Amino acid sequence: MFRKTLTSIKLVSILAMLSACGGGGGGGSTPTAGTSSVASVSVQDAAQTATPIKHLVIIYGENRSFDHYFGVYPNASNPTGEPTFTAAAGTPSVNGLTTALLTNNPNLTNASNLATAAADKFPASYMNPYRIDRAQANTSSQDHNYTPEQLAADNGLMDAFVANTGSAFSGGAGAFGTVAAVMGYFDGNTVTGMWNYAQHFAMSDNNFTDSYGPSTPGAINVVAGTTAGAVPVVGTASTVPDGQGGQTLINDTDPAGDTCSSTTSTVKMTSKNIGDLLNAANITWGGFMGGFNLTLTNANGTTGCKRSTFSNVLNATETDYVPHHAWFQYYASTSNPAHTRPTSTATIGYTDPLDSTSTPVHHQYDYNDFVAAVSSGNFPSVSYIKAPSVDDAHAGNSDPLDEQAFVVNLINFLEQQPDWKNTAVILNYDDTDGWYDHQFAQTLRSSFDKTTSESVKLAIGTIVGADQLSGSGSCTGPSASQGVGVNGTPVNGRCGPGMRTPFIVISPWAKTNYVDHTQISQSSVIRFIEDNWLNGERLGDGSDDATTGSIMNMFDFSGTSGGAPTVYLDPNLGTVLSAPPTPSQTAPVNAA
Repeated sequence: MFRKTLTSIKLVSILAMLSACGGGGGGGSTPTAGTSSVASVSVQDAAQTATPIKHLVIIYGENRSFDHYFGVYPNASNPTGEPTFTAAAGTPSVNGLTTALLTNNPNLTNASNLATAAADKFPASYMNPYRIDRAQANTSSQDHNYTPEQLAADNGLMDAFVANTGSAFSGGAGAFGTVAAVMGYFDGNTVTGMWNYAQHFAMSDNNFTDSYGPSTPGAINVVAGTTAGAVPVVGTASTVPDGQGGQTLINDTDPAGDTCSSTTSTVKMTSKNIGDLLNAANITWGGFMGGFNLTLTNANGTTGCKRSTFSNVLNATETDYVPHHAWFQYYASTSNPAHTRPTSTATIGYTDPLDSTSTPVHHQYDYNDFVAAVSSGNFPSVSYIKAPSVDDAHAGNSDPLDEQAFVVNLINFLEQQPDWKNTAVILNYDDTDGWYDHQFAQTLRSSFDKTTSESVKLAIGTIVGADQLSGSGSCTGPSASQGVGVNGTPVNGRCGPGMRTPFIVISPWAKTNYVDHTQISQSSVIRFIEDNWLNGERLGDGSDDATTGSIMNMFDFSGTSGGAPTVYLDPNLGTVLSAPPTPSQTAPVNAA
């Protein structure tokens, strides 16, 4: 129904482009620029792992809560003219939106919500969750900062979203145009691809952000498991005093030194991240972001930090690269501040030979580089993927349909690779965007910040203190202990776990049509990497990798080969294809 305008480069063109700078393919512990052969057993496949998984791909989306995407799973409305979803017999239920939550939601009776409804002149009934149609996929972003999310959670009552995280839709009727938009959800007629992946592979209904807050804390937590150890570099970063003489990052701030970052506010992180451990173990890895290659020019003539893509769904053009989503750019050891290009396709995923001198590539690349490397036989062991912003699902600059096209094309492409047999893909999200979710995670890390940074003042008005979950300046619970910082001492600013987000594992080794209830978090991704490649080594520095839940129960490693089927989807409809797509139909690249 909806298609965005993309210029798709054939994979051979990408390889030719990278070969121009000395590119080739293939494995080997010390790749040489210009090598073109592919080893019979790649370095990645030869690496010792605890499971059959030799390649992990983390597609890190933006700003969706579990109830917002899966609250009524597996029951879709199936209106005429939209992709149909019918669940297979025996599909397990999820901890989603019950009849009571749909018709008599706690948000109906919260006094602050009622006051907001009266001021905004919309019926209180809009504070029940309601279906957003496929034709309404383009929505506004909701308020999802550290403090508003705590206020919305209301110490576990989950009844104050309208007043605290609600923002208006960009158009439509009824509740659209009001802060009651925050209560809306999509079903399998819009997020059809996501529902079909859940149907054929494994999904968690108990995954949470490690702490409350928006994109940057989420980006940091999925690679480091802690937002402590922040150091403002330019201007005033969105941090709070940690109580030990340092700072904890709680809201969005660009990474220091990135040539595309803000000139008024940046921050650097001083803790370790998973890239540091992978480097020490000589495991190939990379962070691959849409728009990262500043030398390319898109079809619309844009280039550099302002490369952009037009979406028919949004009827708007969005900048591809978003600095405050760039996980590894916050750390000196893994930052590529000038967006320097790799010397060859063969070096992608490896420590570039020039890293120690004049070319700090530090494993940071463009999304196109991932496609080129995998196509050449150089498939990194661990790959973090961030779509161009128009495809990353972030409401306001993306949408579920553009997200679906990106995710499905990428997975269809990976499923046709020789290494699919030992690959796992994780779909996870950096935050919930403030969208309503009914499930509260018992607070495990308390925080007692009574200060108010400028960003919190702007968002909250007269409320004093970044922490507001259990009272003014307070986030605590019956089983909580105060968060630990990089020096091993208790810190503020890490109230969590935060809000619940979707989490899907797609792999031949994933359990099929399975819903796992183990409580996990963003840092569970780190834990899997550590357990699979690093003999269970942990980051330290107070990282949540040491305490978070494991995703191992989402896999079935019995037998000699994975039992989950290879499922190809239509990128526009999200429906299951009857035959594999042709190579020219997979992994379209957002580039010139």
